[in-house]
Amino acid sequence: MIGNTKKCLITGGAGFIGSHLARRLLAQGAEVTVLDNLFTGSKSNLYDLMDDPRFTFLVHDVTQPFWGQFDEIYNLACPASPIHYQHNPVETTKTSILGVMNALELALKTKARVFHTSTSECYGDPDVHPQPESYWGNVNTIGLRSCYDEGKRAAETLCADYRRQYGVDVRMIRIFNTYGPRMHPHDGRVVSNFAMQALQNRDITVFGTGRQTRSFQYVDDLVRAIELFMAKPRAETDRFFAAKGFGVPVLNIGNPGEFTMLELAEMTLKLIPESKSRIVFHELPKDDPKRRRPDISLAKEFLGWEPSVPLSEGLPKTIEYFRSIVEGR
Repeated sequence: MIGNTKKCLITGGAGFIGSHLARRLLAQGAEVTVLDNLFTGSKSNLYDLMDDPRFTFLVHDVTQPFWGQFDEIYNLACPASPIHYQHNPVETTKTSILGVMNALELALKTKARVFHTSTSECYGDPDVHPQPESYWGNVNTIGLRSCYDEGKRAAETLCADYRRQYGVDVRMIRIFNTYGPRMHPHDGRVVSNFAMQALQNRDITVFGTGRQTRSFQYVDDLVRAIELFMAKPRAETDRFFAAKGFGVPVLNIGNPGEFTMLELAEMTLKLIPESKSRIVFHELPKDDPKRRRPDISLAKEFLGWEPSVPLSEGLPKTIEYFRSIVEGR
């Protein structure tokens, strides 16, 4: 640790998850630097932090090298919703691969510990359910979603090889559908879509039959898992994952509670009783996973972690956030 205060860098820290993580690290007493090009993130997520002397914000694109002396690097930089990552697929792939490489190069030079946020999309449209970390996935390398899916898979490979070849202390999580306040209201993800549509009395668009499933994790649970994972000593981390046959620290972090899209739509309407929206069905997008649910056995065993916020508790808080946006509060 540099001096007496932990120094942390968050790439993509102006985004939904990054802004929550920044607050958690500051609350722990750390100095936090956020680096973001604001493609999908927003400075408004960080306005209340700007006057904190321990907080620094830098506009920078992670595809370009960056420098600084940090104890911990949290790599969250990448568009994470289909609307955003398909808008510029080449840039999405570059952000995943070059972004993590630049973070790993900085860590190699400065001996920083690295935390990389991967995704459940690495499993593609899974034919194993629920998905354990040992599952290699069922993915399309040339589809519309591949810029994100394959970019994240390549980023995991880089993390694993920088650890094996150079000894960089890197830990990875595969995030399953996470929601909560400060989500982008128009990012195309199902929770934000349904909430905004219902609040604005627009049709709620359910794709396919609505029977495809997701497992929804409240953002506070995710941030708590990140905190626990980064606090683990390297020797303990190495031993645990070596014994499991991985050799590389990677964990599923998500809520195993599984809901159909139709159930989520109906739950959203119940929480917005004044809505005049109706549920309509559209064709299922290509390569859209039909089932998604994490096996979190390793996270339970290694971190003593499991999610504590059910959808019935987290969804009302999230809808209230979107309501404040719609009403201009």
